[in-house]
Amino acid sequence: MLLSLALWLQSLDPDLGFLRVFQYLTFRAVMAALTALLVGLLAGPYVIRRLTELKIGQPIRGYGMDTHLSKSGTPTMGGVLILFSIAIATLLWFDLSNRFVWIVLIVTLGFGAVGWADDWRKVVRKDPEGMPSREKYLWQSLIGLLAALYLVFSISESNNYKVLELFVSWVQSGFDVNLPPKAGLLLPFFKEVSYPLGVLGFVVMTYLVIVGSSNAVNLTDGLDGLAIMPVVMVGSALGVFAYVTGSSVYSKYLFFPYIPGSGELLIFCAAMAGAGLAFLWFNTHPAQVFMGDVGALALGGALGTIAVIVRQEIVLAIMGGIFVVEALSVMLQVSYFKFTKRRYGEGRRLFKMAPLHHHFEKSGWKETQVVVRFWIITMLLCLVGLSTLKLR
Repeated sequence: MLLSLALWLQSLDPDLGFLRVFQYLTFRAVMAALTALLVGLLAGPYVIRRLTELKIGQPIRGYGMDTHLSKSGTPTMGGVLILFSIAIATLLWFDLSNRFVWIVLIVTLGFGAVGWADDWRKVVRKDPEGMPSREKYLWQSLIGLLAALYLVFSISESNNYKVLELFVSWVQSGFDVNLPPKAGLLLPFFKEVSYPLGVLGFVVMTYLVIVGSSNAVNLTDGLDGLAIMPVVMVGSALGVFAYVTGSSVYSKYLFFPYIPGSGELLIFCAAMAGAGLAFLWFNTHPAQVFMGDVGALALGGALGTIAVIVRQEIVLAIMGGIFVVEALSVMLQVSYFKFTKRRYGEGRRLFKMAPLHHHFEKSGWKETQVVVRFWIITMLLCLVGLSTLKLR
């Protein structure tokens, strides 16, 4: 919005040359981060106060950790603060004509709406389980598939008109169109190595990445500050990849696919980092507010969508290793429990409790130890992911 305003003012008065600074992506990214941070810090106390007045408190599951019983009643749905900060900062500082930022915003707010409905049921109905899993996955799948269908053609072309042409060609060809190499699955640490996926393969992979990321972040959000800081770090690292793939010079030099317009995602990533740090101010132990599903599902969906656009799905799995392990721990725990119950008549567990952070709590780690150590691991994994920029 401010970029359009600056360009308009320059067209009226050439003496306003200093407004050219708004055309610099890095400047707008820094300002987006600062804007989101300030909005979050200023609006945080009011949001927490309103959530408290509305009695939107976190219900604690009966089979949860005993040490978490004291958290019952802590305001939840604080993710609305994160989404509000991201939306304000992004809309102010990004190029309104950029299609990639719009699709990420739509996916983020769409998953946020699903999370909001889930949290609302937990609060109003006093049901710790919230929305039934099948219903939640249905809405997540719908958003994920629609995003995947758009991105499969959007990444291959430079504007929405050509996207529509490619879609029509795909339909007329009997759903058999070869996508360019940049729409394939890129392997990190290798120069220009990609595996062709085809339209169907791309859609399936994108769906799994977006929905999987959303649920993985949601499963990680179980301790004060545990999920938000890894989101900030992984999102910031993805912003670097967005900047590279959006630059014809840097992408060519570093052997990355050039995706026109993807660089503008740096604005969204910066806003997400600023909003996340502002939220951490209130979410650090002992938390004054929890993000709830409205925040966790939305942020996970955003990370997955950005990773798909910048063609770094595997790197996302590396940098977000904590999210991956947390999700795997739940799947393994449930699968092993069901298998042993059928085999032996009694369910057995691989972990003391899932997700994995609760296993370490049961093992004697303090909550802050688990959180900070997971942060350190994420920082190291992000450095490994960023090393793929040059180690190719």
